[in-house]
Amino acid sequence: MTQLEQAWQELVETARRTVRDGLVVGTSGNVSIRVGDTVLVTPSGVPYDRLGPDDLVAVDLYGERQAGTLTPTSELPMHLAVYRHTDARAVVHTHAVHATAVSTLVTELPAIHYMTAALGGRVRVAPYATYGTQELAEHVLDALSGRTGCLLRNHGTLTYGDTLDAAYDRTAQLEWMCRLWLTAHSVPGRAPALLSDAQLREAGERLSGYGQP
Repeated sequence: MTQLEQAWQELVETARRTVRDGLVVGTSGNVSIRVGDTVLVTPSGVPYDRLGPDDLVAVDLYGERQAGTLTPTSELPMHLAVYRHTDARAVVHTHAVHATAVSTLVTELPAIHYMTAALGGRVRVAPYATYGTQELAEHVLDALSGRTGCLLRNHGTLTYGDTLDAAYDRTAQLEWMCRLWLTAHSVPGRAPALLSDAQLREAGERLSGYGQP
């Protein structure tokens, strides 16, 4: 199996996971992975459970087709902008329900939990723009400054990482934090306690050494 074939298999497995975990419905959302200067990306409008080895879709960093015949996701400009302007090796975009709900209420997700630090700090909400446009891609880049994830107003989430697992884990954590904030925020007459900048910095320092050596 070639490197591209292996990466495609990982991408398809991650895309299917977004459906199983309820982060997308139908063919909404999209996933990509970078191999060198080639980007593999989910195709437009194809259910993930139908994707196989022959459906590989690959473009370069500016959208020129490198492999495959299917049309890439309509959100290709957003994915490519992230790869060109960050150190991302994988990107996950979802329409997760709690995160999308939060995107309609605030300009950044309040620091409800220390895992906020795992995304680089308070998660910003990129202003609304029509899906698939360069305008949306630019809004996302602004919201990602110093972060590895953001919310998209009235739309969903985007996270990135150096692997698909890392990008996916950040998506799942972001959706969980949005659900947590909505739950706490919904209690009548009470406001949830939030973490300070100093507390987030301390958590970030500890998280940098988290896990096995």
